[in-house]
Amino acid sequence: MSRKFARFTILLVAIALVMGMVGTVAPYRAKAAATKVGLSFSDFATERWKNEEVLMRALFEEKGYEVISQEANHDVKLQNDQIDNMVAQGVAAIIVIAEDGDAITTAVDAAADEGVLVIAYDRLIKSPKIAAYISFNNVEVGRQQAAGVLTALDIEGGEWTVENPVKLVKLGGSPTDNNAILFRQGQDEMLQPYVDEGIIEVVADQWVDNWDALNALNIMENILTAQNNEIDAVVASNDGTALGALQAMSAQGLAGIVPISGQDATADGCNSIVKGELTVSILKDIRNLSPLAIDLTDELLQGGDADLVEYTMAELTNDDTLEGTVMAYFLPVEQVNADNVYELVVESGFQSYDDVYRDIPEDERPPEPEMSEGE
Repeated sequence: MSRKFARFTILLVAIALVMGMVGTVAPYRAKAAATKVGLSFSDFATERWKNEEVLMRALFEEKGYEVISQEANHDVKLQNDQIDNMVAQGVAAIIVIAEDGDAITTAVDAAADEGVLVIAYDRLIKSPKIAAYISFNNVEVGRQQAAGVLTALDIEGGEWTVENPVKLVKLGGSPTDNNAILFRQGQDEMLQPYVDEGIIEVVADQWVDNWDALNALNIMENILTAQNNEIDAVVASNDGTALGALQAMSAQGLAGIVPISGQDATADGCNSIVKGELTVSILKDIRNLSPLAIDLTDELLQGGDADLVEYTMAELTNDDTLEGTVMAYFLPVEQVNADNVYELVVESGFQSYDDVYRDIPEDERPPEPEMSEGE
């Protein structure tokens, strides 16, 4: 991490914790001299999770904690067992990236009952016993995905009418990930008015198990066959599913012609953007979320207070049957497209210049950004 960005991260976290939030979490006291913490990941197949594991481990170790980190490979039972094992090993806190926000409550509630602080990281755990939920503005992610596709379509330009509607495909994320529901909420806020007007026709609406690119590839192949390749736009919910869909679209000559969204500003996703294939991704800067998670966990374990916003479980899930509240905080997101990928992703150091411009001829690349001392 660069010195410049480290200073920026410290400032952002300080501002967020001191000024940007309301409400409080009661002090959570760890056992005396407890220095062991856990990191529980749903999987490492998703590019960002391994990157965040490395960053969070380093940040915890800088503060003197011993870290136990495990990855469940999309296995819900295994993740529950791993959390139980971390509790048995005496962890004072666990940061959890849940494979299934419902099923994980079994282990999480048991951990909380044992006095272990549980932070739901980026994905909601549907239990009021968690100490906090920190993530990005996931509804806004969906809004920006849809907005990027609508802009690429020039939806207000006059081409699209009731007689000639956009044939739109929706590719949701994993149905066990509450974030996928929130992304869809934001997407529909942007899309539904055009659907109601008859300007957009949703010709397929599928969810992609495990956010798996191969699943997305197979789903898109079937959609293209059913629609005789006559689709005009795809709102996909992350880069992995979008790139899987793009493989199927490329085989039919549609990549770079049919707008498609993604998320996470992955190296492969940004490379696809500069190649003119993926239309838009969403930058959720883990370099801000990971330090926030570690600082919040440390503050609570030291017996301090953390200022967070209280949300009902119902408003976080769009499920009015769920009861209870959760203390939470959400970081902002940014839309990445061909016009700003260099500035937002490359110049900021979020992804490397060589990764983003892989396979792009030298004479078609922008100049490599100069890195300041220490970067």
